[in-house]
Amino acid sequence: MPQLDPQLALARQAVLDHPESQDCTLYRPDENDPDAEERDLGDAKVLFAGTFQPPADWDAAQRDEFYGDSAPELFMNAALECEAKPESAAYFTAEIGDYVATMPGLGEVVMFYVHDRVDDENGRRYVLQRDDESLD
Repeated sequence: MPQLDPQLALARQAVLDHPESQDCTLYRPDENDPDAEERDLGDAKVLFAGTFQPPADWDAAQRDEFYGDSAPELFMNAALECEAKPESAAYFTAEIGDYVATMPGLGEVVMFYVHDRVDDENGRRYVLQRDDESLD
């Protein structure tokens, strides 16, 4: 199994160890059967880094395409890291379309959808869209 790039390993550990990181569980929908139960990928840590701000060079059409019919305040920047060791069979990397279940407090489950992923010289970042529908 390939080793994790040393710089990514440091970034990964920083997210796992950060005092504001929240426990979460990731789920992946079945691409072939939208009615099927999502597959439980496992436990991870999510570190929210504020509301997503579109790049300054985006025009109105690009912003509309990105947000669709959703309110911009539902989109959050975040780092997501699997708790399993990268060399293990349980290790995973979040992908666009995955679901993130968090429990920020008092037993409330807050769901997010992985809307976008950016891999660049600064590491891997995600844009998560909060699911504003109640689970009741």
